[in-house]
Order: sequence, then structure tokens, then C-alpha cells
Amino acid sequence: MSFAQDEDLANEYFKNGEFEKAIISYQKLLETSPNNYKYLFALVESHQNLEQFKEAEELLTTQISRTKYPALQIELGYNFQLQKNQLKANENYDVALSFVDKNPRYAYIVGRAFEDKSLLDYAILAYQKAMELNPELKFNVQLARIYGEQGKIEKMFNSYLNFLNNNLNESYLNNTKRIFSDFISENPENENNVLLRKILLKKLQETPNLLWNEMLSWLFIQQKEYNKAFMQEKAIFARNPVSLSRIIELGDNAQEDKRYNTAIKIFTHITETAQDTETILEAENKLINLETQLANKEGYNSIQEKYTSLFDTYGKFTTTLDLQISYANFLAFNLNKTSLAITKLRETLKLPLSKFQEAKVKLTLGDILVFEERFNEALIYFSQIQRNLKNSTLSQEARFKVAQTSYYKGDFKWAESQLKILKSSTTQLIANDALDLMLLITDNKYEDSTQTALKLYAKADLMAYQNKTDEAITLLGTILEEHKGKSIEDQALLKQAQLFEDKKQYNKAIANYQNIITNYSDDILADDAYFSLAEVYNNILAEPEKAKPFYEKIIFNHEDSIYYVEARKKYRMLRGDTIN
Repeated sequence: MSFAQDEDLANEYFKNGEFEKAIISYQKLLETSPNNYKYLFALVESHQNLEQFKEAEELLTTQISRTKYPALQIELGYNFQLQKNQLKANENYDVALSFVDKNPRYAYIVGRAFEDKSLLDYAILAYQKAMELNPELKFNVQLARIYGEQGKIEKMFNSYLNFLNNNLNESYLNNTKRIFSDFISENPENENNVLLRKILLKKLQETPNLLWNEMLSWLFIQQKEYNKAFMQEKAIFARNPVSLSRIIELGDNAQEDKRYNTAIKIFTHITETAQDTETILEAENKLINLETQLANKEGYNSIQEKYTSLFDTYGKFTTTLDLQISYANFLAFNLNKTSLAITKLRETLKLPLSKFQEAKVKLTLGDILVFEERFNEALIYFSQIQRNLKNSTLSQEARFKVAQTSYYKGDFKWAESQLKILKSSTTQLIANDALDLMLLITDNKYEDSTQTALKLYAKADLMAYQNKTDEAITLLGTILEEHKGKSIEDQALLKQAQLFEDKKQYNKAIANYQNIITNYSDDILADDAYFSLAEVYNNILAEPEKAKPFYEKIIFNHEDSIYYVEARKKYRMLRGDTIN
């Protein structure tokens, strides 16, 4: 048997609790490699598991007589601790610490060995002693990790922040934020949130540093306090006016979280602050899209005037491409001037565009043609994108549009063939959308050879896309009446509920979600219903106590749900947990 096989066998015995056999195997290995501490410590632990403490002690004292190595003293001390002889244990731990006095660099070995035995206070002593003796040595990360394990949150926060202050780079910063996120919540009044905020404000007062502003901004974003984060970001930009990208990202976060007034304030600030045309146009485009999203029909005239003013100022060149695409969407989907939108986009295609810019325009053109039910023309544009930009994200998006358009047409076989390819898309959002649409088709195509219900559902789906919300709701009602008990029913209930929400008819939406939970609790849409119900009660009706049980259902019954992480976070916040 080879040496490697001998080691594997010894490890297997140890892992399976066959300590007598492990002892024999490790003894043989040690005879061949007498200074291999891995074998020695495994042999010692095997004896300890059999309560053969004397044999373990003899092994360690023999090795200590041969070589001075601090981890051996810790192992010997721990052997006494297992025998409830804490006095002798502490004597050996102190001997191990004395190695750090002689050479502070021993703290790497000593501290780690103490940590391995969960002797955390001794590990802290080793690291602190080394840093006092040699200020060039930095053990803030090790100390922070230990403080976190001990629940000493303030010391943990300070240790990580001190480490960051001395070793600032993007990787360390992101890792620190990730660690901190396990200890804080969305609730600004959470004990740990309050603690971190106080620490950062104190550091900012004592030593002004953009790092503290950035960490405060990050904390406020976690708490959804975008106005406060905006103040920090403005302070950062004032001292380091290199790029407004962080403030743009903050505006995007606020918009995504439906804090629209704050998002408008942020994007407006960017249009007034930016010095380069590209950034100004990016912010103007985000601003006008946001205003369009919030406007009613009476507000469309002022939006039209704003587009006209922007084009008068900046022209219709490649620099305003995104603005031209937004304008076409506004014309088609808000003013219902699809012909004019198509004409404008075809004019845009005459500009000297790159392949990617051309693809963006053609995607929008295809969307508007689908809106007009000119499916074959739309498919031509989507197919051109696939051909010209193979394997790109835009190409995958175009393939999904081909599948979706074919689905709207009732050509479910071709749609399904395209969706199968997209299931493994590198873009997670496209892959998820593809999987959802494919499941809809595959779950409902066999039940009825004429696929009548599926065709009606696809028509209702198209109506929703065309902003014909009332007609879509009515058609879904027809499906629910005429195809009761069929596999399409839960899907129709879910889609109709979502449209009821769009119409602010929340009681009707709730009834549909409850229907899914009552009659389809084992189907794949159950977690959608639970999460949607929780969100309606929590975010819209402001009845958090009614939301809690629905988040809880996802946590305990749907652990594989895409909503699991979000449901768990919101449930813990509603319950008032201190995150640690």
C-alpha cells in the first residue's frame, strides 16, 4: 500500500470514529515522518477520544523535549483541560503566549492554534500582544472574526474598520460589507445598526476620511434611507469629484425600491452637477423615464415638451441614442402613436451606429411591432440581432423575444424550442424568464389537443403587454369560467391577481392569491402566491402582522423558492429580530 493510501486510511478511520485503528495507522505514519505535526495531533486527538490522556501527554512531552513549537504547548494544555485540570492547562497556555513575547511573529501560529481549540480569549491575547510589541503586525481581521463569534459586535465592527483603514482596496471593502450585512438589518433602529452608525459618525468626527462616508452611505442604503445616503455621496463627490457613477447607482437603487421622489431628486442633482454631456444625458434619460412611469395622461404633454427641448439642445445623434429609444417607447406605449414611433426608430437606424447600438434600436422596434401585433416583422428584427451578435447578451434577449412573440402568435412548438436553449443563458434574468414561459407552455400544451385555453391565456398576456388591462382581466375571467379545474387555472388566477394589483383592486388580488393557496398549495405557483400576498399586506395595505405568516410559509415550506432570501429577511425584520 502506498504512503498516500496509508494516510487516507488513517483519516478514514478517524473520521468514522474507529480510533483504535486510527492510532495504529497514525503511529506507522509518524514512524516514517516523525516531525509531521498533522499526524502527531491526529494521533493525540485519537487517544483523547478514547480518554487515553496519559498516552497523549507522553506523545506531546516527548515532542516538546525535541523541539520548541508553541502549538505543542497549547495541545498539551488542552489535554489537561480535558481532564478538568485547568491550572496545568493555563500554565501551558501561558508558556505558548511567552513565545509571542520573544518573537511577535509567533502570534500567527499561537493565535490560530488557540482558535482551533475555541480558546478565543487566549487567541485575542496573542494577537493583541503581538500588535503591541510590533505595530507593523496587523491582526485586526483575526480579532474581528473572533469578536463576531463571541457576539462582541462593537469590537468586531471596530476591528474590521481599522483593518480597512490600513488596507483599503475594493476586495477588502466588499468583503467587509458582506460580513457586516450578516449583523445588520433594514431596520434603522436595530441595535447593531445603531451601533455601526455611531461608530462611523464618531470616526468621521475624529478623522475625516472618505471611507467613513462610504460606509455610512452603504449602511443607509441597507436601511433604505436613500436621502441620507445621498447626503454622504454628495460629500464624497465634493471631496473627490472624479465620477458621478456612485450617485447614479444610488438613484437607480432608490427607483428600484420605489422611492421615486428621492430618485428624481438624485437624477435632477446629476443633471445640474455633471460637466460632461454623456453623464447629463444619462441622468436626463433616467429622469424622463421615471417621470413617464409616474405620470397620468394629463402629464404627457409636459413630457412631450421635455423630449422636444432635449432634442433641440442635444440633437438626434448617436450621443442621444438612449433618449431616442426612450422617446419611441413613450410615443408607442404611452401616446399610442406606434406608427410615428416606428418612423422615428427607422430614422435612428440611419445614424452611424455600432452593431450593439443598432441591436438596441431593433429590439425596441420589435417590441413596438409586437405591440401592434405585426409579429412577422418583429421576428425579422429579432432574428437579425441573433445573427449579427451571436452569443452576446443582446442576442440572448433577442432569442427570448422570438420565443415570446411565437408564444403570442400561438406557435408554442417553436417558442418552446427557443426557450430550451435559453434555460442555460448566462444572463440569470433571461434564464429565469425563459424557464417560467417554458413551464407555462409545457404544463398546458398536452391537456387540450386544440390548446384553446393556452391560446386564450397567451392572448390575455398580450393584452396586458398592450396596456389593455381591463380586457386582459375579462379574458382571464373567461378562462377561469370555461376551463375550471384545468392546469391553466392557477396561472390565470396569478396573472389576473397581478393585473388587479396594477388597477389597485387589492381585495380582488388577495382573493385570487388565496384561491391559489387553498386549491393549488402543492403547485409551483404557491410560493408566488404566498410572497405576493405578503407583499400586498406589508408594502401596500400596511398590515405587517397579516404579512408575517405568508413570509413564514415560504421560509419553512419553500426553501428552494427564488423568494426565500427576501422572505426570510423581511420576516425577521417584521418579527423584530436582532441580526447577529
